[in-house]
Amino acid sequence: MSWYLESVYKRNKEAPYTFYIPSQEVIDILRIGDMVKLIFVFETRADGYAGERMWVKITHRDMENFKGVLSNDPFNISELKIGQEISFRAEHICDTEYNDPNASKWDYYFDTKIIVSNDVLERNEFNFMLKDDPKDGQDSGWSVLSGYEDDRFLSNSDNFQYISIGVILNIDDSVLSFIDEPPLCAYERNDHGVFYKIEDYDWESYLA
Repeated sequence: MSWYLESVYKRNKEAPYTFYIPSQEVIDILRIGDMVKLIFVFETRADGYAGERMWVKITHRDMENFKGVLSNDPFNISELKIGQEISFRAEHICDTEYNDPNASKWDYYFDTKIIVSNDVLERNEFNFMLKDDPKDGQDSGWSVLSGYEDDRFLSNSDNFQYISIGVILNIDDSVLSFIDEPPLCAYERNDHGVFYKIEDYDWESYLA
């Protein structure tokens, strides 16, 4: 078989703040006739695509085990056809047609933006955070640095990205304890790996 079903639980564990999975409340109410979305992954990638998300209509349920029929034709998996029976488990369901009571937290992780240096993303590490006044409704006001950037790096705007806050939380979610603190504030990681507030940060120089 040239494809397999992705475990969304595994993907969520790897990226808990950027890979959405339906809440258990939603999984529990799924019944025959409902539509669910699964991720079909190619064993051999086709045209650069790693997989396809497709809807399946549930025809049978036994606890966490399901059967259903594929509701659309895949683009790149010739072994799959619309109407084909698919066996799957709850761990394979990446979306449903139900309103998820936990969806609001995902909106925050996806829609709230931060400024982050490319060095943070390359190292998968950050050690300094500064919060200025937000520029718009999506902007959190936070800027995030690895702590290894030099002045030349910091002076080049191309070295920074405006991304979802969930990306940073995937690296270290301990910052949730102060993420909603109002500006102006700055935090730095100490030698024990814990963030502390910089009480004497030079805001006058920063704002100038």
